[in-house]
Amino acid sequence: MREFLRQYGAQIARLTFEHVWLTASAMLFAAAIGLPLGILLTRKQGLARPVLAVANVLQTIPSLALFGLLLPVPFLGDRAARLAIVALTGYALLPILRNTYTGIRGVDPVLVDVSNALGMSNLQRLLKVELPLAASVILAGLRTATVTCVGVATIAAAVGAGGLGELIFRGVASVDNGLVLAGAIPAALLALCADGVLGLVEKRLAVRR
Repeated sequence: MREFLRQYGAQIARLTFEHVWLTASAMLFAAAIGLPLGILLTRKQGLARPVLAVANVLQTIPSLALFGLLLPVPFLGDRAARLAIVALTGYALLPILRNTYTGIRGVDPVLVDVSNALGMSNLQRLLKVELPLAASVILAGLRTATVTCVGVATIAAAVGAGGLGELIFRGVASVDNGLVLAGAIPAALLALCADGVLGLVEKRLAVRR
């Protein structure tokens, strides 16, 4: 074990950093798109079904196939990391979008009526009533999206984007279970850590609610 860590330790650390960077970048873009769009759908009910349907379709495309479909796209295919981040953003979008929409729609209508009676503007109602009450549901979507991203990011190595999947693919190609585990175990630990931290925050928000 010591010999293995001495040989591959630096490489595992570098690929773990790449994995975290890919996941964090994708989550940033997914949150920047999903949160405002989810809020917009609560105001434009007619758009909710088609937009959620498109997000559902993205979620059902096999990850390796999606990476392959994006390869010929201009501006993406020439940069593996860029392509991977776009694909991961697509996979992370549905949980964030759906939970934002569901959380805000699930706010008690009586509280919405009270806020309107108090003369709150739409923005004030959103910031002071709807988002605080929907925060735990929205965070649950972010939690699901993060774990999904960590898992799917291992496939990014197939297009040369790096990450822990690189060790997994090399291990499979050389029939080396040690290399496979060297990539799979840190990826699993990353997913568990992200899920645990966000789970604690979600519970705290649920208690405050």
